[in-house]
Amino acid sequence: MFEGIQFLNKELFWLLLLLPLVILWYIFKHKKQTAELNISSLKGFKITNSWLPKMKHVLFCLRLIALGVLITAIARPQTVDVSTKTKTTKGIDIVMAIDVSASMLAKDLSPNRLEALKKVAAEFIKGRPNDRIGLVEYAGEAYTKTPITSDKAIVLRSLKEIRYNTIIEGGTAIGMGLGTAVNRLKDSKANSKVIILLTDGVNNSGAIDPKTASVLAVDSEIKVYTIGLGTNGMALSPVAILANGNFQYGRVQVEIDEELLKEIAEVTGGKYFRATNNKKLEEIYSEINKLEKTEIEEFKFYNYEEKYRFLVLLAGALLLLELLLRFTFFRSFV
Repeated sequence: MFEGIQFLNKELFWLLLLLPLVILWYIFKHKKQTAELNISSLKGFKITNSWLPKMKHVLFCLRLIALGVLITAIARPQTVDVSTKTKTTKGIDIVMAIDVSASMLAKDLSPNRLEALKKVAAEFIKGRPNDRIGLVEYAGEAYTKTPITSDKAIVLRSLKEIRYNTIIEGGTAIGMGLGTAVNRLKDSKANSKVIILLTDGVNNSGAIDPKTASVLAVDSEIKVYTIGLGTNGMALSPVAILANGNFQYGRVQVEIDEELLKEIAEVTGGKYFRATNNKKLEEIYSEINKLEKTEIEEFKFYNYEEKYRFLVLLAGALLLLELLLRFTFFRSFV
């Protein structure tokens, strides 16, 4: 019954300090009211042993307990049942455009650029439970891996399946990747639309110019965050395919068109980042996560249940019992 009790007027518990004073007053008063009779002998008196005179202090105990219970009652014990309801007031639609060209297998990030990206992107997706997310992958051409959806299990599964393959035409078509992502978002009714475009190279193929794709993004009110992936200097990258189908690696100069990526971000109201290692890549996605916050409104409902009524009834019952005993069993002694 008293599980999870809290008291509205806790300061009134200071009144419990009155109880020791009441006890002292009772002791002092009892001594003054006790009459003494000195006689030389008890001969001629009939002595009887009765438990009633010894139990008369019970009346005071009942009154004292009743006072303590009343003080507890006026401290307003109550239980509170709190229920919450959240409402997403501003949803964000996000498309992640991921470069899957052969250079994404470079080992300057561990274990390689593509796997490092997939790990960080998965954590980013898990941290956006109220947003819709889609995936676009591109190399020399681009296609939609997953349309924007609120089902994070589908997005995470699709992200896990992304890998380099020879089906997509080779090269790096940044304009195609951005244009495909814009096409996925242009009809979105979300209040905020965002593209995260990641590449480790320069635009060297595709039918759409990146600047044209940027204009399309601006027209559709889409913000683009661009990420240049790769260390500064040389990186161990695929340079040929061996007879057994495995890649032959060699030291290759990292080439990223940073000016283009900066321009795309600036024109669309986004921001450009450079990820030179795994830790920096994690920090970039963490910063984007902070920059693009979904507004969530939380409503709390409080249901208070008062518990003082039982204590008042208990105190009244104790006082009633004291009066009953005082004017019945203890009538001749008090």
